[in-house]
Amino acid sequence: MNKGIYLALLSMGLAQGMKIPIHFYKKKEWRPELFFGTGGMPSSHSSGVSTLTTFIAMQRGLPTFDFALSLIYGLIVMYDAQGVRRQTGELTLKVNSMNELIEKIHKEESVEFKQDSPKKLKEMLGHQPEEVVGGAILGVLVGVIGHLCTKKNRKLSKFKIRF
Repeated sequence: MNKGIYLALLSMGLAQGMKIPIHFYKKKEWRPELFFGTGGMPSSHSSGVSTLTTFIAMQRGLPTFDFALSLIYGLIVMYDAQGVRRQTGELTLKVNSMNELIEKIHKEESVEFKQDSPKKLKEMLGHQPEEVVGGAILGVLVGVIGHLCTKKNRKLSKFKIRF
C-alpha cells in the first residue's frame, strides 16, 4: 500500500477515536462504542478523504489528475456524510409501508391502509455540517504532517506546494 492510504486510514482512526472524548466533554457520558459507530464529531469520512486529497496535492501537485479525482471524490463523500444517509433511512420506512399495502392488494384483502409509526432510526446516521468541517480540518492536518514526515528532505525551508 502507498503512504496516502496509510495516512487516510490513520486519519479515519484518529477521527473515530476523538469521538469518544468529545462526546464525553459535551454530554458527560462515556461511550467507547462510538469508535465503531457512524456520525458524530469529527467525521471520519471527511477526515479520510481530506487527508488523502491533501497528501496528493502536496506530493504530486494541484494540476494532476490524481488530485482532481481525489478532490471530487472527497467532495461527494463529504456531501453524502451530511445527511443523504439519513434521508435514505426515512425513505426506506415509506417504501416498506408501501410494500405492505401492495401485498394486501395482491391478496385481495381489505385495502384499508394504516401507516405505521416510524421506528426509531439510528440517531447518528449522518453528520451535521460542523462535524464534516471538523473532519476535513483534521484530515488536512494529518495530510500536511504526513507529507512533512514522509518527505525525503524534511527541512521546512524547502517546503513547496506546486500549483
